[in-house]
Amino acid sequence: MAVKINSWLKDNTYHHSNFEDLKELIEEKEKQGLTISLCIPTLNEEKTIGKEVVMFKSELMNRYPLLDEIAVIDSGSDDKTLEIASSFGADTYLASDILPDLEPMKGKGENLWKAIYQLKGDIIVYIDADIKNIHPRFVYGMVGPLIKRPEVQYVKAFYDRPLAFSDSIRPSGGGRVTEILTRPLFSLFFPELTAIIQPLSGEYAVRREVLESIPFPIGYGVETSHILDVYHQFGMSAFAQTDLDQRVHRNQTTRALGKMSFGILQTFLNRLLQYGMIQDVVDLPTIFRQFQVKDEIFEAVEYNIPEAERPPMNTIAEYQKLNRGKK
Repeated sequence: MAVKINSWLKDNTYHHSNFEDLKELIEEKEKQGLTISLCIPTLNEEKTIGKEVVMFKSELMNRYPLLDEIAVIDSGSDDKTLEIASSFGADTYLASDILPDLEPMKGKGENLWKAIYQLKGDIIVYIDADIKNIHPRFVYGMVGPLIKRPEVQYVKAFYDRPLAFSDSIRPSGGGRVTEILTRPLFSLFFPELTAIIQPLSGEYAVRREVLESIPFPIGYGVETSHILDVYHQFGMSAFAQTDLDQRVHRNQTTRALGKMSFGILQTFLNRLLQYGMIQDVVDLPTIFRQFQVKDEIFEAVEYNIPEAERPPMNTIAEYQKLNRGKK
């Protein structure tokens, strides 16, 4: 297995500098007739969204036409996220306004799923909105393997992850849920997937036909489900990954990471059930418990974290009609 993993790492792992010749990349993109859409999912990101939109629009639409579309899909921010994004030239949407006849759901995965319906690109790039050191490499580093290698379907980013903490930057850190939860689970059940260095990164680029064929958890499990479902359908040859050097972002508390881990574990166990790899696990509970102390008295705090899922987009009637209209 180690030899197989090392072989995949050698052939499918890139550095963003491999694709920094944007003129060549755009020429190949146009030769293939590809279109590329960028989706930035948001919820109260007024501090960073403007910088991201300005940079991507100026560098990757106006200066180098690598992107055909930049869209912010928002979960219902109560700050100025949408106003700022729109003022700098992004298309802006409320997730609740897309496919409004469906039962409403809220979560990052909902925004990512609805982007498939709303955006037009043959390739969709997803980038989180809280990146403090945003750079064009976050796009061209991920779309590069898709443009250069038609057999690649799904490209994940990885990076060193110093955490923005108060007014300073810690020299290392991040990836705690990956190393404590996801990688051990992959090692037990899907050893090949341990080759994906940061499976939970919020930055990835995917071909539309893949995205529209897989279900989307609306919550914390969306990235994990993607990796598992793409692997289940297409195998390791569908993946590539790109080193983006460094990503500076907000820190999250251990308590917040506990909630995230609970959602990811639900998704993982549900996939094992679907694949027939485990049995007799039914009706997983959705209540996650943590504890706090007040006046020296310990008390439980309960959170309901259901991992509801949207079905593959290509099963949605409105999407089928939309596709027929394009042909």
